[in-house]
Amino acid sequence: MAENDSLRFTKMPLNNGSGAIPALGFGTLIPDPVATRTATIAALEAGFRQLDASERYRNEKEVGEALQEVFKAGKIKREEVFIATKVWNNNHRPERVKPAFEASLKKTPGRLRRSLSHPHTFCFQPGDDQDPRDANGNVIYDKGVTLMDTWRALEALVDEGRCKAIGLSDVSVDKTKEIFEAARIKPAVVHVESHPYLPQWDLLEYCKKNGIVLQAFAALGHSSEPNVLQDPIITAIAKRVNKTPAQVCLAWAIQRGTALLTTSKTPSRIRENFDVLSLPEEAVREISEGIKTRVRFNAVVETGVPSFIPRAKGG
Repeated sequence: MAENDSLRFTKMPLNNGSGAIPALGFGTLIPDPVATRTATIAALEAGFRQLDASERYRNEKEVGEALQEVFKAGKIKREEVFIATKVWNNNHRPERVKPAFEASLKKTPGRLRRSLSHPHTFCFQPGDDQDPRDANGNVIYDKGVTLMDTWRALEALVDEGRCKAIGLSDVSVDKTKEIFEAARIKPAVVHVESHPYLPQWDLLEYCKKNGIVLQAFAALGHSSEPNVLQDPIITAIAKRVNKTPAQVCLAWAIQRGTALLTTSKTPSRIRENFDVLSLPEEAVREISEGIKTRVRFNAVVETGVPSFIPRAKGG
């Protein structure tokens, strides 16, 4: 792999003509507010130009402060950074979508316009509680609204120029087809868990066919068991090309045609995760065809509740 390799700077065009999304993105799902701020600054300084945020993470204010600090330093311009947010499940009713989106903007100093907004799949009981539960601890779902209803409200945000593009989060290929076929403004991005143990080939094929960017979160498997980064095929390739297993997984993700998100609180690890260079084509095939383990680490696709987000104390 040559050091002048440009893989880390790959951008993927959006299907509505609103520009392109950097393939290598930084996820801000970091529970600690102080760590969120310092990690976001470190990510931007390392070279990341795509940030993934969400009202669900409860740290959009800190992400916004980090952005403003970097912009004021003059090293990076606002137009260089692609920022995404997600409308959480308790705000899926059409009348709640715009206020939720505006609330996310207000948490960002300077009211930075978002590049992308997308809803999660499930509809929870509307209200201020992000995790509504009944007396037995079961999630209270909202049967009075569909994802298509929510999508129409998101389309209005694009019409009004509030955000540049809209996408879907935590969806199956069938749900993606349903929204794509009915939508006036087509999904630009589909944000799902994907890594060598959950390659999502059917969804990726559909997205490529229809000009949708598939964005992989948990691209390194969250260090859960079985550990993707300890897979013998991954570790053998890493040794062969003199890169870390994480760098191998991230390169594979981009080279097979997906955007991705990676998260860390450690500046050295953040810099390492941006230092992604192209793999030999035979290594890409080896991962794609040789790894047979299939594991989904995140329960969100079944419950609407991300399994790796700790509940806030007292609510």
